[in-house]
Amino acid sequence: MTQHCDRRSFLKNSVLALGATGLSVETTASQAVSLFEKPSWIERSGKVYGAKPDNKGPVGGGPGYLDIVTKGDFEVDDFDGLVNALKKAGPGQTVLIKGEAEIDLTADVYIDDFFLEIPAGVTLAGNRGHNGSAGAIITSDALKTTQMIKPLGPGVRITGIRLKGPNPKRYMRHHTRAFGEEKRGSSYYYKFPTSNGIVCDTDRLTVDNCEITAFAHSGIYLKSGVGHHLHHNYIHHCQYHGLGYGVSHNKSESIIEFNLFDANRHSIAGTGAAESSYTARYNVESGTASSHCFDMHGGRDRKDGTNIAGKNIRVYGNTFYVPQQRAVVIRGEPVETCEVYQNWFVYHDTPAGAVRGEEKTRAFDNLYGEDTPKII
Repeated sequence: MTQHCDRRSFLKNSVLALGATGLSVETTASQAVSLFEKPSWIERSGKVYGAKPDNKGPVGGGPGYLDIVTKGDFEVDDFDGLVNALKKAGPGQTVLIKGEAEIDLTADVYIDDFFLEIPAGVTLAGNRGHNGSAGAIITSDALKTTQMIKPLGPGVRITGIRLKGPNPKRYMRHHTRAFGEEKRGSSYYYKFPTSNGIVCDTDRLTVDNCEITAFAHSGIYLKSGVGHHLHHNYIHHCQYHGLGYGVSHNKSESIIEFNLFDANRHSIAGTGAAESSYTARYNVESGTASSHCFDMHGGRDRKDGTNIAGKNIRVYGNTFYVPQQRAVVIRGEPVETCEVYQNWFVYHDTPAGAVRGEEKTRAFDNLYGEDTPKII
């Protein structure tokens, strides 16, 4: 069954993983972030396996997160105020969207392919988690949303906001018509519009304590740049079949940690370019995925005559509560290495069931199983 969250429910409740963990649509945002009550880590002989929260707050952010921004150099609550503030803000300054204000970009995106531009060194903030606030929300209902937010230079921070795109669905029939028996191909597939949330081609983007959902291509697309840090976010329902990435990389490097993922096709993905690297640590996959969770494409996917699958991939200290799908798939050979260790694969019994890779991919010292987990 296709899982999705309708716009009205999202605006009211920021529902966590509809249908995936038995939550009703009446669950509030503050309840949702703290409702992941299953164990996310186990300690064995002084070593931690899985995602143990840090001193900044819960995995996924929200209530209890300790780095919430509540004041800004510019404080706004509508579209025009936000656009004007971003034009004026300079390095070191903060633009705060107040309370639970809604900034709807739909008409401007549809007509003008509009997106918000954040200057280098500027923070765009909301107060997600502060005194129970769901945080400000920025939305687009236009199916063709090329991007909603674009950093214009290095050192941008996006924190404490909700970012909602137009497409939380899988559209399996469309994918089958394109690549199944009818074989209509890529040109047919891409006639249906796609969407992105944050698109970055500069260095040192930080995204923290945000809720990001309903993007057909990617919630966060790191086209290029190094030093990116994505942490304490709740990223879900980016699951359009064939694409559907929570976070995706092209020629970029990132650290991705303390995030709560659910109902993405791939929560983390990469094109497999030789410049593509990521460290994924202390994240929780909370229950639903339509394909493997963490990914790196290979040369066969790009059809470039190589077998290159990224540069350096490290996957450690994560917890995967996803049945029937592999946790990690590296679809070729990394330039350097891929190491997968100290993770907890709750519903997998063996390394082969949890991780697939080729040369230079190593899975070792992981915990497998739920009732009587074992280290392999």
